[in-house]
Amino acid sequence: MPNPKRKISNSRRDKRRTHYKGANPTTSVDATSGETHLRHRVTANGYYKGKLAFPDMQKDI
Repeated sequence: MPNPKRKISNSRRDKRRTHYKGANPTTSVDATSGETHLRHRVTANGYYKGKLAFPDMQKDI
């Protein structure tokens, strides 16, 4: 099989990869608490889809 004649430099490799940028994470607003959070994750207050995810572990806030 043919092989490259020369090593591809780091700068050339990085130039090729520049369009692979990380996307901004998608956020949602919880219906009950109104808190902004990452999708499919529990809010800081412990709510998920408008319900307490762990009712027995809920602290008095």
